[in-house]
Amino acid sequence: MAENIQKTNRGWFALTPLVVFLAVYLVSSLVAGDFYKIPIASAFLVSSVYAVLSCKGYSLEERISIFSQGAGNKNVLLMIWIFILAGAFASTAKDIGAIDAAVNITLKILPGKFLFAGLFLASCFISMSIGTSVGTIVALVPVAAGIADQIEASKAFVTAIVVGGSFFGDNLSFISDTTIAATRTQGCSMSDKFKSNFRIVLPAAIVISALYIVKGSGITFTPDSAGVDFWLLLPYIAVIVMAVCSINVMVVLGSGILLNAIIGMVTGKLSWVGWMSSMGSGIAGMGDLIIVTMLAGGMLELIRAGGGLDFIISRMTRHISGKRGAEFSIAALVSLANLCTANNTVAIITTGGIAKDIAGKYGVDPRKSASILDTFSCLIQGVIPYGAQMLMASGLAAVSAISILEYLYYPFAMGIVAICAIIFRFPKKYS
Repeated sequence: MAENIQKTNRGWFALTPLVVFLAVYLVSSLVAGDFYKIPIASAFLVSSVYAVLSCKGYSLEERISIFSQGAGNKNVLLMIWIFILAGAFASTAKDIGAIDAAVNITLKILPGKFLFAGLFLASCFISMSIGTSVGTIVALVPVAAGIADQIEASKAFVTAIVVGGSFFGDNLSFISDTTIAATRTQGCSMSDKFKSNFRIVLPAAIVISALYIVKGSGITFTPDSAGVDFWLLLPYIAVIVMAVCSINVMVVLGSGILLNAIIGMVTGKLSWVGWMSSMGSGIAGMGDLIIVTMLAGGMLELIRAGGGLDFIISRMTRHISGKRGAEFSIAALVSLANLCTANNTVAIITTGGIAKDIAGKYGVDPRKSASILDTFSCLIQGVIPYGAQMLMASGLAAVSAISILEYLYYPFAMGIVAICAIIFRFPKKYS
């Protein structure tokens, strides 16, 4: 059915479901007087119904079929399986004491004033090593949430540190999907793209690290004097090591769940029934994320079928003049595509061919265009509340995705530096 979907050219109207989503969420939040009271799933339900009713050129049955296709897209389902396994892993790890052990060892090793900066740098390093922001979030957000409880810090703030750091590696890693997609579509090597990209994002990472040191300067806490059972850290160590070895994320999480079961049963902290119950609780806790992911997938598929992406691409490529205009057009194209797909890799693949044509016509270095595609797609993916990373982080930390948004210092800093790189033509070698 996917191949048979006919694209219509209704211009901006195809994008109105996104406008409805934002309007419903914002208005409802203002009426309630609290931006954290309105479930994001409710706003998506309203906008999804609107998307089905407003999509012209198809019968009602065809609209529902298109919506269902989007909700059941293989990328959406893969993310749902990851949500399920991540929920089970996080819950069983907590019940055997792995999270408490990781929190205690972190507090013992890092002085208070370096705690936030250390967590950010750890997120950057791990995401760089494993090439996935989702994997980094799964590994570190439960630990970050535990640290926040121990030092009485905002859980949303500490969670945002991990989310921000996770996109540093997602943007740069040689094994990241976004890096592979950006370099392949622009026809440049990964190492050259890395050199260009690194010079753009490094200033942002340095500034944000310094900011976290300042913010952590007033932290005072007394670490628990009791010893830490280091072997309880094995599930987290195993997950990180396997991810670094490029093992499939589902195999990684499945192995982590099994390791949690073995440790729990050996120590007597989990019985067979307790293990099953713990997994069930973790999976149930991901229910909202799964629903939002499916609703967003369906709604965005209707936007695509209605010609929304084609409209964006045609409008953004009409008035280009010079290298700056070309680079800004590439940045805007991939950003808007990411808003409409909620997947940075898909956004790069969707706009990569157009970006290469623009780069070739206006003399933009392919290493710079690849860097722009990757950086701006990661920026948008890192801040949209319906993106997989934000949903995953909010679910694992039990906080609202919107509450995390205001603390996402690194993605916004990365975006500002990337815009400056276009305006002021740096890195000079690639501009």
